[in-house]
Amino acid sequence: MTRLAAALSVLTCALSLAACGEKNDALGPDGARELELMLDYFPNADHAGIYAAEAGKHFDQAGIAVKVRQPTDPSAPIKQVAAGRVDLAISYEPEVLRARDKGLNVVAVGALVRRPLTSIISLPRAKISSPEDLQGKLVGTAGIDYQSAFLREILLDAGVDPGSVKERNVGFEFAGALLSKRVDATLGAFWNYEGTDLRQKGKDPQILRVDEVGVPTYNELVLVANEDSLERDGDRIRAFLAAVSRGTQDLEKDPAAAVDGLLEANPDLDPKLQRAAVKATLPLFLPERGKPFAYQDPEEWQEFAAWMRENRLITEIPDASGAFSNDYLPGG
Repeated sequence: MTRLAAALSVLTCALSLAACGEKNDALGPDGARELELMLDYFPNADHAGIYAAEAGKHFDQAGIAVKVRQPTDPSAPIKQVAAGRVDLAISYEPEVLRARDKGLNVVAVGALVRRPLTSIISLPRAKISSPEDLQGKLVGTAGIDYQSAFLREILLDAGVDPGSVKERNVGFEFAGALLSKRVDATLGAFWNYEGTDLRQKGKDPQILRVDEVGVPTYNELVLVANEDSLERDGDRIRAFLAAVSRGTQDLEKDPAAAVDGLLEANPDLDPKLQRAAVKATLPLFLPERGKPFAYQDPEEWQEFAAWMRENRLITEIPDASGAFSNDYLPGG
């Protein structure tokens, strides 16, 4: 997984894309308006609500024909939506803030996973049950600034000297680095996916969720639109989110059956792992009580943007203003 890690890349090349290749409106074969969505990764449990909506015919009922595309590389989704080549893309709150910092007119219009999935994972032999236990350890990351900043924040919050902890770039092979004993722990894998996979393999992973050990909370997965096209596409976006909301309700009622749509879209997936990962993630697909589906908390966005600015992960924008909108949520 490690989609947050994998998607972090230089966004400046997107500036050259934004002026060309805009997507034209189109109708599906049944007359429904097309909506083109680019995933952040291959279809997996994190996208279960979307595939449940497709399986339950909720997109048809909403009058939209959804075309799902997979990215050719992890940096593509936000660049494609910034260039107007797709209507929506799945990305991450930190990615949206960085894109805005680079001057791209993208905006998060809804949260698919409303809490971080990124975590520190270790195996029992490392004896890491708290951040304090990281002192003197070797932690594998993908060698990117977000992960290094997360690790430093966690260590400082725990009173551990960051200089006492070594960091090694293991690429995205987090599980492999753990199992081969190349590192004591990793930071970057997802607790709902890699953590579940290791647990199913009998490895008893020890998991520290980053937002529970010092990192400000953020939305792990968000739907991103081109700000310049919102006036034209707002009704379609709202219809899409309403359909995904109903698909997510199907997941809540019968997770096993609703995952079938996902498995049909990607037959290479392990059904047992996907069903377990969906069950683990379901509370984060669902909105908090009293909030609409896909709601994004303004205070949390501002706090996380302030943290990114303090760590010089963004430098041009003062806060999260304009980076997100709740105006297109179901019922809005």
